[in-house]
Amino acid sequence: MNRNQLAHLLRAASRVVEDANVLVIGSQSILGTYEEDDLPVEATTSIEADIAFLDDPARSKADRVEGAIGEFSGFHAMNGIYAERIHIETAVLPAGWRHRLVQWDLQSSHPATPHFLDPHDLAISKLIAAREKDVAFVNALIRAHLLEVPVLVERARLVDDAEALRRERVLAHLSSY
Repeated sequence: MNRNQLAHLLRAASRVVEDANVLVIGSQSILGTYEEDDLPVEATTSIEADIAFLDDPARSKADRVEGAIGEFSGFHAMNGIYAERIHIETAVLPAGWRHRLVQWDLQSSHPATPHFLDPHDLAISKLIAAREKDVAFVNALIRAHLLEVPVLVERARLVDDAEALRRERVLAHLSSY
């Protein structure tokens, strides 16, 4: 996915639920900070974006978005990309992540006012999830010098104690750099 495709997806998501405060929480969140040409191929191969909303306590907005522009929808068939519903609580993120959200000023996403995870917070979330594709994504960003390992270590230590075992696994992984 590239930034133009993501902007199109964000416009559509915002219109579906009439809420501008869209949060990209998955791997495509990296496009909020970096242009696709600056990213390793592992960071732009996905055709889906994990979409959440900053104000969605009933979790209904993300559900409506997936129904309208999710996988196998007409939007997906027409554009080759789709939105995956996610709820903020699904991701394990370092404390303080909301204060580090990234925004872009691309008018192409209007009426959406998109928010993106800070790349280091995103990386920790991916390492906590520990799926093979997520670890490869983070490793590629580290090799491309787009993430700083000391910052990753600091952010890993901000993960809630309820996730202590996964946090320790992330710290062990980062110690190999």
